This record gives sequence, structure tokens and C-alpha cells, in this order.
Amino acid sequence: MSATPLDEVILIDDSALDNRLHKRAIERTGLAKSVRTFSMADDAIAYFRKPGAIPTDLVLLDVNMPRMDGFELLEAATEEFGAAFDPTVVIMLTTSMDRRDQDRAAEFDVVKDYFEKPLTPEKFESLVAALRA
Repeated sequence: MSATPLDEVILIDDSALDNRLHKRAIERTGLAKSVRTFSMADDAIAYFRKPGAIPTDLVLLDVNMPRMDGFELLEAATEEFGAAFDPTVVIMLTTSMDRRDQDRAAEFDVVKDYFEKPLTPEKFESLVAALRA
């Protein structure tokens, strides 16, 4: 694909296996210059506190995680970073296809879509194309 790559994609998922598989799928497309992974949402929040870390191009966020779930991360990030977090695009990437989770995700302006795992190179290419449309 000849599209300009995103500067940074962040994967936040407590499954190390999912993070590895999804990172590999993204890297195969050539559509991300950098892919960072976090297994805990609070570690991602700590990263976001670094100067220049937000907004990031894309965050792929799991719903169900220990310590802090995906929704708690969204609440914390929007509260702590306010308008600085608004340009960040968040896609929920999860096994939870519960309609209540989808409705809750839609309450956050930064959440642009809700995808079922796994992320494939083809899904990522479509996602990037939709973001650029």
C-alpha cells in the first residue's frame, strides 16, 4: 500500500500474545513508523504524560484488562489531558462484542470504531484508509 504511514500506533492490551500478533500485523502493512505496546492501561497513561506523547495517531485499546480497563483509561485520559487528547483516534480492539460495551465506547468522542480481535493486516489497511478518507 502506498499511503503515508502513521507516525505512531499504540496497542494497549493485557495479552502479550495479542500485542505481538497485532504489532506484527501492523508492521507487515508498512503503515506505521512506530508501534508501541503496553500490557497495562496505567502504563499507557504514564507514557501519555511524557511531553509530545499526545496526541498520537492511533490507539488500539482492549476493553477488558486488569487494574484499569479500557473505559477507565479513556475516562482518565480525557479527564487528565482534556483537549490535548481529543485529536487522538481510539479504536476499541477487543473480544467483547457486548452491545453495552459498544454503546459505552460510543460515548467517548475519541473512540472512532469498535473492532473484534484479531487485527489482521487487511483490517489495519482498511482502518488506515478509513481514517484518511
